[in-house]
Amino acid sequence: MKQVNRVPVREQDPEVRKNNFDEVCLGYNEDEAVAEASRCLNCKKPLCVSDCPVSIDIPSFVEKIKNREFYQAAEIISRSSVLPSVCGRVCPQESQCEGKCILGVKGDPVSIGKLERFIGDWGRDNGFIIPVKSEPNSHRVAVIGSGPAGLTCAGELASLGYDVTIFEALHKAGGVLEYGIPEFRLPKEKVVRQEVENVKRMGVKIITNAVIGKAGTIDNLLDNEGFDAIFVGTGAGLPLFMNIPGENLNGVLSANEFLTRINLMKAYDDEFDTPVRTGQRVAVVGGGNVAMDSARSAVRMGADVSVIYRRSAEELPARAEEVHHAREEGIDFRLLTNPVEVLGNEKGWVTGLKCVRMELGEPDESGRRRPVVIPDSEFIIETDTVIMSLGTSPNPLIAGTTPNLETDRKGCVKAVDENGTTTREGVFAAGDVVTGSATVILAMGAARKSAKAIDDYIRSKYAGK
Repeated sequence: MKQVNRVPVREQDPEVRKNNFDEVCLGYNEDEAVAEASRCLNCKKPLCVSDCPVSIDIPSFVEKIKNREFYQAAEIISRSSVLPSVCGRVCPQESQCEGKCILGVKGDPVSIGKLERFIGDWGRDNGFIIPVKSEPNSHRVAVIGSGPAGLTCAGELASLGYDVTIFEALHKAGGVLEYGIPEFRLPKEKVVRQEVENVKRMGVKIITNAVIGKAGTIDNLLDNEGFDAIFVGTGAGLPLFMNIPGENLNGVLSANEFLTRINLMKAYDDEFDTPVRTGQRVAVVGGGNVAMDSARSAVRMGADVSVIYRRSAEELPARAEEVHHAREEGIDFRLLTNPVEVLGNEKGWVTGLKCVRMELGEPDESGRRRPVVIPDSEFIIETDTVIMSLGTSPNPLIAGTTPNLETDRKGCVKAVDENGTTTREGVFAAGDVVTGSATVILAMGAARKSAKAIDDYIRSKYAGK
């Protein structure tokens, strides 16, 4: 009989970790991974695979772990993902692969995410290199953006023999993996940069500090630089605000700005002179994963932190694991609460957040119950800093400099099919730039489809030539 409960994962103690930026979850060692993999039923019709956006052959790689065939497990995962250590840490497995695991009916599902992380880390430490499937061909593809979508599309195309160049606007590759997700959830040197290097070992070239739309255009890449197709994976980095009074006060930040200063500019490290102000009290407005990342980062910067969310705990969109960790670290959740004004002093600095209490009414278009203001319920939360984590939209630079590349009313690049084909011939797009802010793994799944579509497009275009 299979063990009902999963093998527990070692973590830093909350009282220790809230004072450092070291990784919280310590992962499985070899014996723990083998024990957890041995719980898998190896179903004949594995529902876990159907709910994986990149279609990893989960039962096969788990079986290899059970047999201590770690290299073979890494090879199986590499057929579907170039970012196993990343995905094993940040994917919402509980609502995808693990959510479909049969063992979850009467006990704990197999810890698929932690096993993927184990294999990704094992491959890094033991020199595993992702195999390239095809000989080089004469065709070139430009990928704009080096986040999860860009890296995935580039890796898929490189494995098919394409000459791929990634253009990245910032000075380090990785996109949201590098600047958006904190070190304590996703270590940069140990994980992100190693997986970027794996993609480069496949033959992909990465050019940083290259802002397409300013330093060059998509038309120029296609017409003058010899690229046969373009993939746009620039994500959604333009922050949204509430448009309430006081949002222009000093001490109001977007989560994007705050996390970029913390992550990419290392504001947490005394050796780096990066300006970031939290004060003693921080209010984070929002309830998603980015809000949890911002709140937990602010705790590590020494602040008392409150999360302000207009619905109840049941509607929090963040991963349950992230909410659990945030509560362990002492973050106060002010639920059924909505800001209506940011308050400040005569010098223009934030002093508080005027809020109203909410109650839940009928479901809205998302299926969640709509929050409704309770009359005469205003109150003030004293705070020094307000971090707005309300979602993001795509930067308009690419679409604004590319004729015939249509966008929707939210500024997202319009894809005419599920493969990311756009209204501009030869240009494909996937990930947050198409859908708006979503998850790493959904961007990767969409990018895999685009890579296949790009391959089909180029083969068709040059057939018989």
